[in-house]
Amino acid sequence: MTKHQKRLSVPKSWPVERKTETFTVKADAGPHGEDGVPLVVLLRDVLGYVDSRKEARYALSEDAILINGDPINDEQRPIGMFDIVAFPGREEYYRVFPDEGGRLALTEIDEDSAQSRLGKIEGKQQVPGGDTQLTLHDGTNVIVDDDEYETKDSIVVNNDDKSIVAHFPYEEGALVTAVRGNHGGKVGEIDAIDVTLGSGSNTVGISTDDGGFETVEEYVVVIDENFTGDDE
Repeated sequence: MTKHQKRLSVPKSWPVERKTETFTVKADAGPHGEDGVPLVVLLRDVLGYVDSRKEARYALSEDAILINGDPINDEQRPIGMFDIVAFPGREEYYRVFPDEGGRLALTEIDEDSAQSRLGKIEGKQQVPGGDTQLTLHDGTNVIVDDDEYETKDSIVVNNDDKSIVAHFPYEEGALVTAVRGNHGGKVGEIDAIDVTLGSGSNTVGISTDDGGFETVEEYVVVIDENFTGDDE
């Protein structure tokens, strides 16, 4: 299996130039599916902290980089939406957040904000013992003992003990961001949720400071104002 990925065919969310070279690094299997960006791409192409995969491996061997609170030793580990990338030795902390156009970008945050991460609930099921398992947008699971959470809601998960520290329901008036499509990266409040009969996607009307837009429900994630980076 090849360890390389053609730049022209990478997902639109990847923050790489497509025409400068033929290949880039291929992401390993892991969180975020095909949308996950290899960690080395962020270190090399976005931050400029390393020039090669060899330098990236050395930094990882020193436990210099944490993803969602955990040290990482794989430079091809997929990084995606709302992950927390921390460099404790530099006292630098970032949240992966979509910019305009839906490309993944790094938003600088403070150390306190780096202690937890946002997750969109994309699945929900009962597990033995009566608890409920929530599946988040990156494929990780969280076990809860109550039934207040619904798919399309968002939760904030503590990186240390994986407890839920905040819950944001998907409903009219909620603050959201579009993570894909023509309006990727835009932030606003839900005006209306229009249910489509049949197999089509529901649509969401969103008001913004400069007017508003409409997009499909799958492209919308509920966020808190602290997660936009505007106030940090």
